[in-house]
Amino acid sequence: MRLHRLLDSLLRWRRALTRRPGVASGVLLISAGGLGDTVLLAAVLPRFLALARPGESVTVLLRHDAARMAFVFPPQVQLRTIDFSRLRRWKYRHHVMDALYRDHYRLVVHTDYLRHPDLDEALVEAAAAPESAAMEPRPSAKFAHRLAANRRLYTRLFESGPPHTDKVLRWAGFAQFLTGEILPPPLVALPPARLPEIISQAHPTVILQPFSAVKLKQSPPELWDLIIGALPATWKVKLAGHPSDLDKNPDFRRLLDVPNVEFEGAPFAQLAGIIRGARAVISVDTACMHLAAIMGTPTLCLASSAYVGEIVPYAAEIAPANLHVLYTPMECQGCLGACRFPPEDGMYPCVAALDPDAVLGAVRDIVARGI
Repeated sequence: MRLHRLLDSLLRWRRALTRRPGVASGVLLISAGGLGDTVLLAAVLPRFLALARPGESVTVLLRHDAARMAFVFPPQVQLRTIDFSRLRRWKYRHHVMDALYRDHYRLVVHTDYLRHPDLDEALVEAAAAPESAAMEPRPSAKFAHRLAANRRLYTRLFESGPPHTDKVLRWAGFAQFLTGEILPPPLVALPPARLPEIISQAHPTVILQPFSAVKLKQSPPELWDLIIGALPATWKVKLAGHPSDLDKNPDFRRLLDVPNVEFEGAPFAQLAGIIRGARAVISVDTACMHLAAIMGTPTLCLASSAYVGEIVPYAAEIAPANLHVLYTPMECQGCLGACRFPPEDGMYPCVAALDPDAVLGAVRDIVARGI
């Protein structure tokens, strides 16, 4: 038995002998997804807030890196962060599990379809809430037996649909199951009152985000050269990303040699205001794209076909009018990044097949509407 599982057994035994003072109170929502998932969760999060009883708090537990996007959540939401990379270490795991148990939540809701029995599901067990709920998990050959055994952790389980179901619609169905409230599909957009202040620019500005943590999703710098060339010379271009993105992608540095192009490394909370003041955002399928979409800024996404049917493009009934997604339909679409074909020039074949003429046509349409 691995050490972290041995610790879980010891903590399970100790919890059985420990009475918590007071009455269970509060709702804990667990979301172990990344930055993009955190943005999309914001579109449906108000529906989960209805699970709180009068006077109860609602806490969202996020991965520590995803918490950089938590500013899109409603202000009444409390935040809890976990470093999942450390959760198998004995001391850190002990601290996290003890704290969850002591906080004595009344209801724990695991919002993720994709779950790990030793990580996020272990947090559900540690909280030991009187009520707990989750969706039936994504099928997993590796963890099928343990995920099935972990059904004992939940007092309510929801069958959310086939594996290829739009993520936001899946959440909306889960929220309806839990609350009983029948509501129309949620648009991927923040209400005006929750939008950050616009950070105005001296010149018309377009934000480009060519970088992805998955390099195979990136279009080549030659295409971004063409995009920059299709924009008016008087417009400013901000190349958004983390400074390390340029170190990881040195061939993109030459884009900064164009006089009207500059690097923009602002954190997401500040970048959101810059996005609101921009004429458009042109991005690969990444968190910046989701953020631009939910902010209402005209957004062009250059996507792979890996997440068709689940994430990008969004389902028609939830897609905001400001978002336009370009991707190459493939028989293998919806692979979720498990591409069975060799890369083409360092890209997924579906990304390599993006039509530059279609991309430039969409860029010219942005320019025509933005003048």
